Amino acid sequence: MQDNTVSVDRSVTPAIIEFADNFNVAASFIDRHVTEGRGDKIAIRAAAGAVTYAALARDVNRCGNAFRAMGLAPGDRVLLVVKDCAEFFYAFWGAIKAGYVPAPLNTLLRARDYQYMIEASECAALVYSPEFAGEVEPALAAASHKPAHVCRVEGDGASLQSLIKAASDALDPAPATADDDCFWLFSSGSTGLPKAAVHAHKDMVTTSELYGVGVLGLDENAVCFSAAKLFFAYGLGNAMTFPLWVGGQAVLFPGRPTPADMFTMIETYRPTVYFGVPTLYAAQLQALDGGSAPDLSSLQYCISAGEPLPADILRRWKTQTGLDILDGIGTTEILHIFISNLIGDVKPGTSGRIVPGYDARIVDEHGADVADGEIGNLRIRGGSTLKYYWRNPEKNAETIIDGWVHTGDTYYRDEDGYYVCCGRSDDMMKVGGIWCSPVEIEARLIEHPKVLEAAIVGRPDGDELIKPEAHIILADGAGGSDDLAAELLQHCKSGLAPYKYPRWFNFVDDLPKTATGKIQRFKLRQG
Repeated sequence: MQDNTVSVDRSVTPAIIEFADNFNVAASFIDRHVTEGRGDKIAIRAAAGAVTYAALARDVNRCGNAFRAMGLAPGDRVLLVVKDCAEFFYAFWGAIKAGYVPAPLNTLLRARDYQYMIEASECAALVYSPEFAGEVEPALAAASHKPAHVCRVEGDGASLQSLIKAASDALDPAPATADDDCFWLFSSGSTGLPKAAVHAHKDMVTTSELYGVGVLGLDENAVCFSAAKLFFAYGLGNAMTFPLWVGGQAVLFPGRPTPADMFTMIETYRPTVYFGVPTLYAAQLQALDGGSAPDLSSLQYCISAGEPLPADILRRWKTQTGLDILDGIGTTEILHIFISNLIGDVKPGTSGRIVPGYDARIVDEHGADVADGEIGNLRIRGGSTLKYYWRNPEKNAETIIDGWVHTGDTYYRDEDGYYVCCGRSDDMMKVGGIWCSPVEIEARLIEHPKVLEAAIVGRPDGDELIKPEAHIILADGAGGSDDLAAELLQHCKSGLAPYKYPRWFNFVDDLPKTATGKIQRFKLRQG
């Protein structure tokens, strides 16, 4: 097989993927489209303008050469605190093609978080959008490790844009293999301090082929729009690797995803697939209830991940829009969705079935498989799992077990083979000696018309026994009251087992979440 090429046999399910001995993944996602005649086709669309595949390949090469001119050594880390824009693509793929390891960072973090990541990564370079200077620059000043090269994406001086313009547009891919370190993603911190998951060159091909093509059926006519941002695993696949893999089109939105903006983007850019998160779908439903219906006719279906999608939200979305939401679960460690509802096979309240090409086990605390219907810890095996956590041997031993990734999620598989999420393993609680899932109680609360969002945590009562406690955001900004708490209590009692109803109700304005939309229940427990 020719260098830097990949062979995919789609005549079987799952597809068989084979890599050349010398394989730099940038060639397959970027260079291939020019040689296959898609140079004039638009790859990226955004308010800032459109970028063709030929222009993308040219500026990826220029960015890679700009990094090389900095004197970076092979394997050096390049941290990216960059908004969703074309320059994110240039920096990410340019670094990979030139032999460096990009690490996109959450753009919503604070200086202390960036300081930790700068020090932990020992990065050689850092690129940031000027919008984030207020947090990035204090982090750089405080960090004990100083990256040799720091530049803004745009602005006066030696910005990334100016360096790209001045660099050569010819760049050969750096030598690599499919299993070599390629890029990092930091975990979202749903249970504490983020950890750097190291991924290989083959991993983006695997997720793009097994899920993007195998499940979603994406092809070069696909127009992908993701409310979820590029800096974490879900958004990276949705808005970059999936459309690039099939020669489709990515639609980018750099701002905070509000319901109004999402509807406007869909009407303006006419995507075929929309990727959201449960919290956003709930907010969009509220907007639909109070306003005129947007034109969503370009959409074939919608995707959800980040948190389990409550069955009631899925049903209401289908009623309001006529569109299915394919809910699924993916993790930073496995890069994208590995269990999913399928086109024409959607079961509300479940994560769906295993994506062909991955294997799943649900095990007890001793690592033994449990029977269908029994709750246990979810483990996954497949071709896109992380290689290791950077300099974290304890977490490696805890997470990577005989080739299986221990996800930290609690699940059961029902009698029909669908996987049902019960929450993070750390969030499960025993009430009256029986395991209780926060997700189930939250889903029941969301069915009430006055509830927009809910989070359940365990709290000790006067006898130091754990009972469910509810934190609730009300719809339409309504105020909480004792009468409403009593109404919600009866709502829960009428639809849940007797021991599962919340003993306390807290009405709040917001809930602590990760950038992926996951509720950080550990912060509610601490608070």
